[in-house]
Amino acid sequence: MSLFSQCLEQKRFCILVEYLCSKRDTLAVTKSLAGFPAMMTLADRVHSDEDPAPLELAQRYSSEIEKLLHFSGKGRDIKEFEHFLDQAEQQRYHNLLLLTGDKLKNHNFGREIPAQRSRYLESVSAVMAAKQRNVFNIGVAFNPFKYTEAEQDAQYLKLHKKIKAGADFLITQLGFDLDCLQHSQSFISQNYKQFPLIACVMPLTLKRAQFMVKNQIAGLVIAPHIVDVLEREYAADPVQAEANVYARCALQILICKHLGYVGVHLSACHKPQEQQKLERFLNQFENWSLAACEKAWKDLWKMDSGLELKPELSTFSKPVSQIQILKYKKMHLMHHIFFASHAALGVGRFIFKANFWNKPRPQHLLLKMEHWSKQQLVGCESCGHCRLDDTLYICPETCPKGLANGPCGGTTLDRCEFGDRECIHSVKARLAKSIDQTEVLRSKLIPAISIETRYTSSWKNWFRNSDLN
Repeated sequence: MSLFSQCLEQKRFCILVEYLCSKRDTLAVTKSLAGFPAMMTLADRVHSDEDPAPLELAQRYSSEIEKLLHFSGKGRDIKEFEHFLDQAEQQRYHNLLLLTGDKLKNHNFGREIPAQRSRYLESVSAVMAAKQRNVFNIGVAFNPFKYTEAEQDAQYLKLHKKIKAGADFLITQLGFDLDCLQHSQSFISQNYKQFPLIACVMPLTLKRAQFMVKNQIAGLVIAPHIVDVLEREYAADPVQAEANVYARCALQILICKHLGYVGVHLSACHKPQEQQKLERFLNQFENWSLAACEKAWKDLWKMDSGLELKPELSTFSKPVSQIQILKYKKMHLMHHIFFASHAALGVGRFIFKANFWNKPRPQHLLLKMEHWSKQQLVGCESCGHCRLDDTLYICPETCPKGLANGPCGGTTLDRCEFGDRECIHSVKARLAKSIDQTEVLRSKLIPAISIETRYTSSWKNWFRNSDLN
């Protein structure tokens, strides 16, 4: 059993130190930080879409160094992931963090050539595939820093799926709102006792905060109050301001430990001098109680109401339109009549067993007819394996990333990471609650669609596949 697996099983607090794969030079790696076991975690495609792969960088370091490899699904297909699993297994890397990933720097919307649209292998599908190997310690990411009812519901519904698919541990995305971190731990304790939870933390400097706000880093909440406090500190005393950066990070780490997290994922702190500054404060606050740590945290952030680290316009919700509910009911009835009833299955199998449909021209005509009938209604892109019955008749292809199981972590107050639409998964979560169908979004695991299946008729595939069930 690996050291990381032992820490998770024994609830021994550990620190995963993140290293980006954009640099090819070998960096110093620590095995301990303030007495906590420290391990190396290698991020995937953070700086650019062409970053060296974590597997490639991992081989530059001693096999004695414990490693957690990230795999980002952005721009990747299920076959690429299977190849990655083959390599990881051969090279005996068993600790994986499976992510959908933020949007590609060069995302292709496929407007001119639909087949060239950028697609993303989402984490639920990746976990399902990796779990079949029975050799990996599988982690998933989760963003608890959501502030509307629908996007929060959507995140937690997908979290149920990730755990059901076989995830072994959970790492939150980066955030500074302790209420959200506490809520996540309470949720896990109530629903999945003993499930290991790790928090992502970072020494937040003024320069980093300004960069994140300017570039609108997906899913990351930097409230105006945070920038204001950091600006005033640096203007008054840069030396003390830097000390406060590491004091806050140390406090957040220890607060997470008090809350029951089994470790932290430490970002932007891979240099020895940075780790030494953090270690100094970890040692200083080591024996403080949770109450003392929380008071110091609030004092450093100049908090009075407790709402300062939350975004504006939070905790709002939208009503579900009657038109949307009616559309769901009509499509659900149509699906049952034409695809799910015993009569439809019998007729469909009889029709699509014919060799006639194996000929190029009939195949093309059937595909064109299906696309024409569904494109205007739901935004169909001829995926070849229609999942509408599992997604409340909101087509997953209308998500820019093509996600079927639920949202990525990049939404902001219900807005898609791409900024041009509302997140369809917030729409689904809102609809599901109004028609009492949240169990579908909680438990139905939807596998990835291979490239070969796309641009074939899902009608034909539906009845032929139903014959095998």
